[in-house]
This record gives sequence, C-alpha cells and structure tokens, in this order.
Amino acid sequence: MTREEKSIAIENLTAQLAGTNIIYISDISGLNAETTSNLRRACFKAGIKLEVVKNTLLAKAMEASSNDYGDLPTVLAGNSAIFISDVANAPGKIIKDFRKKSDKPLLKGAYINSEVYIGDNQLDALATIKSKEELLGELIGLLQSPAQRIISALQNKFAGSEEEGAE
Repeated sequence: MTREEKSIAIENLTAQLAGTNIIYISDISGLNAETTSNLRRACFKAGIKLEVVKNTLLAKAMEASSNDYGDLPTVLAGNSAIFISDVANAPGKIIKDFRKKSDKPLLKGAYINSEVYIGDNQLDALATIKSKEELLGELIGLLQSPAQRIISALQNKFAGSEEEGAE
C-alpha cells in the first residue's frame, strides 16, 4: 500500500468514525469462508457495516477523529474487524448469536455514545443494552399506564352505574 493509498484509507475511516457513535472491534480470524459470509449477511440484514481493517490505519483514524476513544486503540492487535451500527446492541447480539456455534468472533472492544468498553467479557452487557427505540417504547408505556388506569376505573364506574339504572 502506497503512502497516498494509506492516507486515503485513513481519511475514509476517519469519515466513517465521524458518522457514528457505535463501533465494535472484534477478531474474526479463524472463521471459514462460509461462516464469514454468514456473518456479513447477518450484519447487512441488521443494518451493520462490517469491515476488516488494518490496525495502524484504524488507530490513526481514531487519533484524527474528534471522538475520544480512550484506551480503545490499545486493543488493536492481530486481526481486527469493525462493526459500525446505528443501534447500540445490534453488533453485540450478532456476535453473541455467532458465538453459539463457534468461539469467534471475539470482542476486543466497543465505543458506544462516548463510552469505551474493553474486553470480550463486556459482550453480555453490550448485547443487552436497550436501543433508543426500546427505551422510548418503555417510556411511552409508563406514561400511558396511569391514563389507562383512570380510563379503566371510569369505565368500570360508568358500567356499574348503568347496571344500577337497568334494575
């Protein structure tokens, strides 16, 4: 790779990093072609971009980014692939699902909304993070609950008074 090609690759990675707040870094080495293809297909269906990257180029892109990746560049050793997503728990769920059949991909680390997670032991926590849509749904449910109770009580009281009038 020439210097110019490296420079272009770093610019492209920096632009990708600037466009998202959710990045997972994993090791997908050792996966056979079929499993890798299935992983890419699952990521595509979930709206996740999966890309194998050179560690040095990703480290330089992180350094050039306006985001603070903390210690995340320290996990850049060996083979690395990045998962870029709009939904915080989607890459974690896919990685966890694939781990049911094999010991890969291994989670090296993640950057989610300015928080840095390092190590494969974070996978369970990351896979269960609630998405923005899930949190909004729960909030709406909580807000509707008192109103539904009032309506139900009024309907029961109104139905009871109708029954008294029928007698």
